[in-house]
Amino acid sequence: MTETQRGKILDELKWRGALNQLTDEDGLRKLTQEKAVSVYCGTDPTGDSLHVGHLIPFMILKRFQLMGHRPVIVIGGGTGSIGDPSGRNSERVLQTMDTIATNKKKLTAQMENLFGTEDFRIVDNYDWLSKISMLDFLRDYGKLFSVNNMLNKEVVASRLETGISYTEFTYQILQSVDFLHLFKHEDVQLQIGGADQWGNITAGIDLIHRIEGPDARAYGLTNPLMLKADGTKFGKSAGGAVWLDPEKTSPYEFYQFWFNQDDADVEKFLKFFTFLSRDAIAELVEATKTHPEKREAQRELARSVTKFVHGQKAVDQAESISAALFSGDVADLSAEEIKQGFKQFPTVEAPKTAENIVTWLVDTTKIEPSRRQAREDIQNGAITINGTRQRELDFEVDPSTHFDGQYVIVRRGKKRYFLVKIK
Repeated sequence: MTETQRGKILDELKWRGALNQLTDEDGLRKLTQEKAVSVYCGTDPTGDSLHVGHLIPFMILKRFQLMGHRPVIVIGGGTGSIGDPSGRNSERVLQTMDTIATNKKKLTAQMENLFGTEDFRIVDNYDWLSKISMLDFLRDYGKLFSVNNMLNKEVVASRLETGISYTEFTYQILQSVDFLHLFKHEDVQLQIGGADQWGNITAGIDLIHRIEGPDARAYGLTNPLMLKADGTKFGKSAGGAVWLDPEKTSPYEFYQFWFNQDDADVEKFLKFFTFLSRDAIAELVEATKTHPEKREAQRELARSVTKFVHGQKAVDQAESISAALFSGDVADLSAEEIKQGFKQFPTVEAPKTAENIVTWLVDTTKIEPSRRQAREDIQNGAITINGTRQRELDFEVDPSTHFDGQYVIVRRGKKRYFLVKIK
């Protein structure tokens, strides 16, 4: 990556709508033109997976990486044991160190999946924070922080009415120590984060200037709060959070989350969450205006983000499941694809023994309310089993014939699917 390309990172972020606040734009721009800058973003292991909301600052970090800069990721084993008060109106429940260790391992694997294993660093702030004694903390760092200033930070001010513990009150000092440590030992000169991290980021820069001198070149950058066109917060689906862990949110569900975004939001999300060029995005935006029913922009958004998080195989699977659901031709799907794609449909259990279709639909699975209704639906061609229409009343449903004997897929009418899990 050339110096010129590295120096264009701020212009790229501006065009993509990824910049909210900068501590010193001119100074940071000059720094990115001079060198490959080490940039850090952190996350605490408060859960065992990131979700799409966490992707927002990490997309910015990935852009720095692709334009020749060096990402450093802090997985906060130390700060995670304390709890970040940002964005909360109540105290966090403290986690055990065993839980934190398990979560840290899972988040590390997710980060390596997004950033690769070269040209970036993952560090754990427990390694340095745990070595600071209480007296050293108070003498070396606490003395440099004004309680008045800390109270004025939005993250603290917003909690004064409901209350905030001293533990969470000190979080901004710990995050500031992180920035100072990384500045001194990893050559990190820029911290990025969400809009709610501005107070913590600027506190870190102030600490660096107090200890390293006012000319120390340290900068902060935040991304905007991501809102949808209707004013609601980005990142939730009808089922709750959309996780990066494929066991919590399947790649098919992940793909569908992006595919179902509104026309009014798709340009913003293409710019922010994909690495498509300006020309490619412009073409997709135009296609949305002229042929919105084709959802070409949403399809490309879903493909790009799913590939980034889960890989091309996941994209292929998601599109195969989508096509099968639309056509009803489910016979060629794998058991894994059935597991992913049919979560949202009514699910029942049945034994693995073969059984007459009428008895199976009424007594075993209760998909049909009565024998009369079952016979009528079968003879009218309204019942398909594993993608094949069944009109014969003496047909036997044999669970062993498809999907490794794990599932039977029933469709009643044009769109009503049932997933039958075989015990």
